[in-house]
Amino acid sequence: MTAGTTGQDPDRVTLRQILAYDEDGVLRLLLAPAGQDVAVRGLIIGDEGAARPHERRIVLAAGLPPGPAAARATVREAARRGAAAVVLRESEDAPVPADALAAAEECGIALLARAAWADWGDTIALLRSATAFAEAGRGGPAADPAEGGGLPALVSATARACRGSITVEDTQFRVLAHSATGPDADGVRRSTILGGRVPDRRVAELRRSGLLRTLWTSQDVIHRAADGDSPERLIVAVRSGGEMLGSLWAAADGQRLSPDAAQVLRRAATLAVPHLLRHRLRESGTVRREAYALRGLLHGDGDRRAHLWSLGLPSDAPCAVVVAVRDAAEGTRAERTLEALAIQATASRPTGRVLREDDQVAVLLPVGDIGDGKRAALSLARELDALAAGIPDAAPVWVGAGQTVRSGLEASHSYGKALLVVRALREREDRGRDHPPVRHAGPGDVGPTIDALRMLDAVRPVWGDGDGPLHELIRADLATGGDLVRSLAAYLETAGDVPKAARRLVLHPNTLRYRLRRVRDRFGIDLDDPDTRLVLTLAVRLTGVL
Repeated sequence: MTAGTTGQDPDRVTLRQILAYDEDGVLRLLLAPAGQDVAVRGLIIGDEGAARPHERRIVLAAGLPPGPAAARATVREAARRGAAAVVLRESEDAPVPADALAAAEECGIALLARAAWADWGDTIALLRSATAFAEAGRGGPAADPAEGGGLPALVSATARACRGSITVEDTQFRVLAHSATGPDADGVRRSTILGGRVPDRRVAELRRSGLLRTLWTSQDVIHRAADGDSPERLIVAVRSGGEMLGSLWAAADGQRLSPDAAQVLRRAATLAVPHLLRHRLRESGTVRREAYALRGLLHGDGDRRAHLWSLGLPSDAPCAVVVAVRDAAEGTRAERTLEALAIQATASRPTGRVLREDDQVAVLLPVGDIGDGKRAALSLARELDALAAGIPDAAPVWVGAGQTVRSGLEASHSYGKALLVVRALREREDRGRDHPPVRHAGPGDVGPTIDALRMLDAVRPVWGDGDGPLHELIRADLATGGDLVRSLAAYLETAGDVPKAARRLVLHPNTLRYRLRRVRDRFGIDLDDPDTRLVLTLAVRLTGVL
């Protein structure tokens, strides 16, 4: 697939212009043997076949096999086919291979690296947006009459030309720019500008009337006649190809719109494309960069001070982590529950940072001091648990609050403890320890279970390397259904109380006594020996039965 061609005069879009536009650091220039003023006329994604022309295009090495050999071969092949540059992915633990740099130098082709936090979609969006801006800057078909003053200047010029008030909104109904508001402006416009977004009641009204559906499907200016206190309006979608980026609204403000207002608005919608592309790119880049930083901070990967800086957090402020984990087997039902929890955490804890990944939602909470952290983390855990429990047909979710740490640099310790709390809650629920099940807690609430889990983690490799009668018992019985292991689990769990263990297993006590004799007679295991009971308890726990 070829994308992002530059329109009427592709030779005047250069690598320098693209890099100057990249304020968020999606791309990093590694090498430019021919200089940065090489012409760029589009992009190539991955290996698109030998017949596809590469001349003066940027090749995105998506799907590249790991290793220096593949990177070197990709650079050489792109240069052979006349490409202007190659973009390789890099990360902190996998920098661009030196072989690829040497090949680029030898072949005379520019080499760039994609930031670890970005993806190929971000790179494509950057190149599209930069190309549109380059077109506007050189007086092409999208040239901006506001002379480079950005979206506010474009809006002011459009307002003068159509004799109305202009508002530019993104697809989330947030105001990106607006012209001056006159004394005769209607209440909807005033509340929209003051609030920075279209009021929810207004959005609901536009949906009911069918105007939003028309806006999202129309390719031309929509006219809405004056109605009571609402003045005449013209609305047009801002699109890049078939993609909806936002909309322009022109409202009569104490006077009639100019006769050519619709034409002016069409032109303004074209001119607004690169500005809205940049808004979308910046917003997407910010979200991805923050998610990358938060993930690195929680997992203890990379430069933790840099991660805190990306998140706008001080390095010396205490914090705590709360984690909500779903049951992976529940599928989309659990996905919806986690989405609701992520939204709630974002809305109710504006200073927190929320990461949604895989089967969990993690929340990093900056706090005032250690005592505040414990209370804040438990409060959020309780809140998320209550929300999950109140969702109709909700999937099970367990919420763990980690300990408060003295600095965000230690956030991974709190995150690890929160995950241990979740493990402890699930372990207790699987074993029927709590009635009804408890699905939120802090470390102090399930301390003994956490200690037991950590000990079992330490013992697991020791048990795996051992042999003897106990190992033979566990392996042989699990292979035939595990009746003896389950019987031993109940017997050990009840401290050798046969009647109580039999009730738990729904067996007659004599049946349980028979099974215990089989353990002694067949495998020669003395259940009265304390060392044997200890090892057997650990072994049974490691099977997941107890």
